[in-house]
Amino acid sequence: MLYQISGKQIDIGEALQTHVKDELTVAVSKYADRATDANVVFSRNAHQFVCEATVHLSTGLTAQASAQATEIYAAFDSCCDKMEKQLRRYKRRLKDHHRERSEPVELSGGSAYILASTEEGDESDSLQPMIIAEMETQIPSISVGEAVMQMELRGAPLLVFRNEKTGKINVVHAREDGNVGWIEP
Repeated sequence: MLYQISGKQIDIGEALQTHVKDELTVAVSKYADRATDANVVFSRNAHQFVCEATVHLSTGLTAQASAQATEIYAAFDSCCDKMEKQLRRYKRRLKDHHRERSEPVELSGGSAYILASTEEGDESDSLQPMIIAEMETQIPSISVGEAVMQMELRGAPLLVFRNEKTGKINVVHAREDGNVGWIEP
């Protein structure tokens, strides 16, 4: 597994990097056989350390977790526990969905934009939104069940995906009533 361990405005020593690699390898290998890469970012929020971890699996799933603590090692350990809990919860579903999959999920590219919010009192002459950021994103070709699972693993409010059965772009989203919505054109 390829690791990228970094700190935002804080120094990350070799001991912490070794600890992260060892613990994350053990936690992820229990529940996922084919993890490809992990990205761990440490930062500070007032007097607490924040640890955010993202692990990409070769099946196309992405697991994310974050935690805060007053010590940097405790923040990582808590984040790692959350990641392990997530993967344990979905282990059976991961096996069911990927038992028959012989090759990794097909990904296609897409553009993602971040638009500036408009002030309520701001009357602009242009009706075009101001684009703050533009970036590439991956659109996986998966089943609806896998899309729901991936959305929940990421903690995202919605997920855009290409339906394996129809080949069309679909969306799953978290509804306010706690259920999951599925939009198919």
